[in-house]
Order: sequence, then C-alpha cells, then structure tokens
Amino acid sequence: MKPDPANRSLRSPYLIAEAGTSHGGDLSRALEIIAAAVESGADCVKFQHVYADEIIHPRTGLVPLPGGDTPLYEVFRSLETGPEFLARLQEEAQARGVDFLCTPFGLRSLSELIEGGVKRVKIASPELNHLPLLREAATRGVDCILSTGVSRLGDIEEALAVLGEGSHMLMHCVTSYPAPPEEYNLRLLPLYGRLFGLPVGISDHSLDPELVPLCGMLVECRALEKHFTLDTSGGGLDDPVALDPEGFSTLARALKAAEGLPAEELQESLCKQFGEKRIEAVLGDGRKILAPSEASNYGRTNRSIHALTRIEAGETLREGNIALLRTEKILTPGLHPRYLPHVLGRKAERRIEAGEGLRWEDILR
Repeated sequence: MKPDPANRSLRSPYLIAEAGTSHGGDLSRALEIIAAAVESGADCVKFQHVYADEIIHPRTGLVPLPGGDTPLYEVFRSLETGPEFLARLQEEAQARGVDFLCTPFGLRSLSELIEGGVKRVKIASPELNHLPLLREAATRGVDCILSTGVSRLGDIEEALAVLGEGSHMLMHCVTSYPAPPEEYNLRLLPLYGRLFGLPVGISDHSLDPELVPLCGMLVECRALEKHFTLDTSGGGLDDPVALDPEGFSTLARALKAAEGLPAEELQESLCKQFGEKRIEAVLGDGRKILAPSEASNYGRTNRSIHALTRIEAGETLREGNIALLRTEKILTPGLHPRYLPHVLGRKAERRIEAGEGLRWEDILR
C-alpha cells in the first residue's frame, strides 16, 4: 500500500480519559477514577454533568446500550450529582496536573459549569444540533469541543455558524457502542481541517486500545478521547466499551512510542500488525456519510422538539410544555431545533401526547 501521509514526524495527540458517569454518583469513586487516569497517562479527565430532564423524556422507555436495554431516564436521574460534585472533581484534576473537561446537556448544566469557572466544554454528538445550547456557550465565551458522530456536513456547518469565533475543536466519531473500527473513515480528519479551519480529534468508541488511535496519528489527530473506567464490568453506562487502567496505559504507551516516528514507518508497522486491508478500511475514503452502524440513530439520538406534557388542541406552545430532547427508540421525532423560535407562541392544532415529537401538522397556522 502506498503510504497515506507525507513522510513527516508524528506527534502524540492530547489524550482524554472520558470517565463520563462511571463513578455512579459516588464522589470517592470519581476521585479514584481521576487518580487512575492520571497514572494511566491521561492529559485530561472528562465527566458528564447530567440532569435527566435536559436529555430525554420520562416516557423514553428502554434504550439499547452496551450493557443491555436500559431505563435511561431513571438511570440519568440517579446520576444527577449537582455542581458541587463537579467542582470537587475539577479541583482534584487540577491538583493532579491534568485538565478537567465536562459535558453539559442543557442550559442549566452549562450555566453551572460556567459559574464554576469552566472555560471549555465538550458537546456530545447528540447535542451538535442543540442550537440554544451552542448559542449560550458562544454568548458566554466558552470554547467547545464538538463531537460529530451521527451527523452530516450541514449539521457541523450549522453548529459552527452558531458558535462563531473561538478556540473550538471537532471530534470525529462513530455513534455506535462499540463502534466498528472499519467504519471510522479517518481520512475525514484532514477534510474537516480544510473545510472548517479547526483542529480535529477522534472520539474512539471502538474496543481496541491501539488500532484507531494509532491510525489517527497518520491523519494528524490532535486529540484522542477514549472511555475510561476502573472496571469494565462495573455497571456504568459506558463501562462495557471503556478501557480500564491497564488498557488505557497500553494506549498511552503506544501513542508515546509512535511520537516522532516518520509517518510512513508507523503506517508500515500498522499494516504488518493488523493487515494492510484492515488499515485501509479504518482510514477509509474520506467522504462524509453516516457510518452504517450509526445511520439508524440519525434523527433519534439528535435533538428535536418534543412535548413535555400532554398539549391540548388550542393550547399555546411555550417553554413550559415543549423542549429540545433526544427521541431514542420509542417516541416519534419532532421538528429540528432550528424551528423552535418559529414554534413558540403558536397554538396546537390537535392534542399532542406527552413525550411525542412536534410536527408541522400539529401546529395551528
């Protein structure tokens, strides 16, 4: 195989340990996770600031996750920790010499992080189209790391237009758990860089600790995020697809070992280790399409306009009875968030059941 990159020296990406909610709401476990991530070679430890009502509706039902079908709303409710919990984690990360990063899922969680001194947040792929969230981040001068799973180029362009100027970053990923490495299409990274003029990283949901990350170095990956847990059978939402400290250490050592190598040398080594055909599949063709394993999630894991409560015919649509939520598998998707300003203040044409997506035919014209 002809070497993919120019024969340049490689540099190791900024390494993010995505702890998410693996702490299960236990502060002592969260602090232990930070210590283990630092020991394993992380540059940054990332958590999630969860309020269930900012993410999904109580009627969402069971959601298929790596650990099986999950009553996700109830689980999210159990993981609500509040701003003091996150502030303590931020303090601990800084004391141990690594960066703290956190994902908000709505205006409340974003505001609490900003009030806690956070200047940069991670926006998960389903919130790429949560335009009010992005607008608030821009208004308050917060830089965003944007995951771009289950998205199209137009979605990324719209999100960045709302964010405006700033030290933002794009994170390429496949929104599937676990994600097949062969669907990662890593040649998208230089395309993103040319199109949007931003640094680009990878949020890797595949299981192998080295394959996607090392291939990412060939396409100038600037940041690499991997789920991190103390125990892959610990019961956390993402634990089955996470790396434990040993696996994360393996990843960190592999990245450091590749640093400074000529790109051609690393590519030849990877072809010997994994096979030329597989490496070519992971690198892909650089065309932005939905990966096969995530395509069915488009329009469902993303945000759309949903009824919070049962809305009767003739009732005015307002912030108290509609919201931007993920749909998931059972409920009906609604209108894109871009239409929220056009919907507020209108009246319902017919009854809309709680949780269901709002459609144009539901609105009195």
